[in-house]
Amino acid sequence: MDEPRAAPADGVILYDKPAGITSHDVVAHVRRRFPRGTRVGHAGTLDPFATGLLLVLVGRGTRTQQYLMALPKSYETVARFGAVSSTGDPEGEIRETGRVPEGDLALPVGTIRQRPPSYSAVKIDGERAYVRARRGETVETQERKVTVHAFEEQWRDGARRAFAIRCSAGTYVRTLIGDLGDAYCETLRRTAIGAFAVADADPERVVPLVDALAFLPELRLEGDAARRAAHGAAVPAAGADPGALSTRLTDSDGLIAIAEPRTGEDGAALLKPVVGFR
Repeated sequence: MDEPRAAPADGVILYDKPAGITSHDVVAHVRRRFPRGTRVGHAGTLDPFATGLLLVLVGRGTRTQQYLMALPKSYETVARFGAVSSTGDPEGEIRETGRVPEGDLALPVGTIRQRPPSYSAVKIDGERAYVRARRGETVETQERKVTVHAFEEQWRDGARRAFAIRCSAGTYVRTLIGDLGDAYCETLRRTAIGAFAVADADPERVVPLVDALAFLPELRLEGDAARRAAHGAAVPAAGADPGALSTRLTDSDGLIAIAEPRTGEDGAALLKPVVGFR
C-alpha cells in the first residue's frame, strides 16, 4: 500500500546529498512525498561524486530559485596531486603525472577569471557543456569573473591536501583545484549556502519561505499598500534599504512578494513586485 503523501507546502528543504546520485535524483525523491502536480526544483547543482547541502525548492519556493542560487557557497575538498582527471574529479579518466608540489601553495583569493570545465552544466548554444564533452566534442567555455572569499589549506598528507573554500555563486571548485597544478578533486562537500548550513539539513522539514528568504531586506506594508503589492502594483520605497537589489514585501499575514527598485514618472523611488506569493 502506498504511503500517504504530505500536504502541499511552499518553502525550502535543506538536503544533505550523498555521493553517487544526481541533484535531479534528489528532486525526484522529494517530489514523491507531495501531491501530484506539486512543483519541486533545486537551487544549484551538485555533481554526482559531490556531497553536501542542496537546497530543494517546493511549491512556490521554486519561484525563489534565482535569489537562492546567487548566494555564496562554502566547500571542503580533498585534492589529489600528481595526477589529472578529464573531468576534474574521480569519475573522469585519470592520468598519473607524478608531479606533487612541496611546501605552501599560492591560493588565489579575491576576484579572479575562471573558465568553467568542459564537463560542467553551463550551456553552449542551448546545450549543456558536459553533453558535448561526452560526445567527444571539443568544448570551449567562456571565462567569467568569480570571487574567492577564502581559500585555506586544512591539512596535507603525501599527495593529498584538504582545503576549505568560500566563494561566489558560479565558482567551480574543480577548476580552482586544477589550476593549482597537476591535481583534481578527490572529494567535494558543500557545507553552506549563504546562511544555510549542511549541519541543519533535514529532508523531512520544509523551511517556510518567510524564513528561507530572511537574507533579503524587508519592507513591512499595511493597508492599501499591502493590497496593491499583492496585486503586483508598485509601492513607495520609503523605509526600504536604498541599496538593495531585491526586497521582501510583507504584512501582518506574512510574505507578499519579492520586489525590485523602480523609478516613478515623477522620479519617486518605488518597489515593483516581480515574484508574488499571494
